Amino acid sequence: MLQDMLLIWKFRSGDSNALARIYEDHRKTLLRVAAGLLHQTSAAEDIVHDVFVQLAQAPDKLGWHGNLRSFLVTCVVNRVRNANKAMYGRMGRLEATPEPVADHPGPEHWILAGERLTKLNDALAQLPYEQCEVVILHLQAGMKFRAIAESQNASINTVQSRYRYGLDRLRSLLDGEI
Repeated sequence: MLQDMLLIWKFRSGDSNALARIYEDHRKTLLRVAAGLLHQTSAAEDIVHDVFVQLAQAPDKLGWHGNLRSFLVTCVVNRVRNANKAMYGRMGRLEATPEPVADHPGPEHWILAGERLTKLNDALAQLPYEQCEVVILHLQAGMKFRAIAESQNASINTVQSRYRYGLDRLRSLLDGEI
């Protein structure tokens, strides 16, 4: 939190390296959230880049209060919602988002991971959008239900219900496969 405050202060003061650091610190989380909601990695990358371009163009208009990651996730989710409204229902499949590899697993690991990802994506695509959004924001972005409720303009109880119904539906769709 303190580090985020320092980075924001440096960014507002004109330090371009601060924006690069913010991008590197939050890029993976934002890509996972956008990709999970859009089901397309390339579109997710475009959304995340658009958020940072807008941020870079107007550092003085940065309406940040509190958790920087939650602020950035909310910006990404709003862009995803706008993109979904524009495309209205035409959603593709999520491609695997590359992750850094520590132990250099073999090809069989990647094949199994790809199959699991495909099954999970298919199940997520069958959820109502609001449930899918809550599940991804809570599990992938680590957002608290209160922050999700504010971003969805819903009550905490509604968000918790969407989360519970979403997980129940995923369990029934996946039936212990993942």
